[in-house]
Amino acid sequence: MDNPDADALVTRALRHDDEAARELVQRLYPLVAKMVRSHRPRRTSEEDLCQMIFIKVFQKLSQFSGKVPLEHWVSRIAVNTCLSQIESEKVRPELRHADLSKEEQAVVENLAASSDELAPDRQLASRQLLEHLLETLKPAERLVIDLLYLQGHSVEEIHEITGMGIAAIKVRAFRARQKMKTQLAKIEAGRMIL
Repeated sequence: MDNPDADALVTRALRHDDEAARELVQRLYPLVAKMVRSHRPRRTSEEDLCQMIFIKVFQKLSQFSGKVPLEHWVSRIAVNTCLSQIESEKVRPELRHADLSKEEQAVVENLAASSDELAPDRQLASRQLLEHLLETLKPAERLVIDLLYLQGHSVEEIHEITGMGIAAIKVRAFRARQKMKTQLAKIEAGRMIL
């Protein structure tokens, strides 16, 4: 997009010219889509993120000074929007039934349907499901669950290893178990986990 043409489109779009706005979207969409594909968070669809970016572009279009090419300005908005979305997903980790592999889904369905021992072919899937659930915990909670239940350390040993207080270890373990149970119940119900 050459600069004089871009400046003219921006000026027309600022005057609420719908045709100029459509032309801007059409010209900038390949750039925005490329930025989204390289910086897209896992849970947000490409189309939704592109739409969020174009909303911000048009909300801030009056701030475009023309000192840099329009593509650079839009790229910066696109990258910042993607990074903000990634940060918001980190704050509220989520796991969906659809995010699980078929084997992991089978483990969840098996857990919901029976109390039988897992077949050997389901053990790997159950480990992967456990890893997905652990990813949604805070680092300290994940550490306590790993040391206590996966590595088999006692509360006193965890206290010596980490320096955490014994009461804090027990509380973190309890809360982490509750979070994992809640998340597993939501997966079983086919809903997303927050």
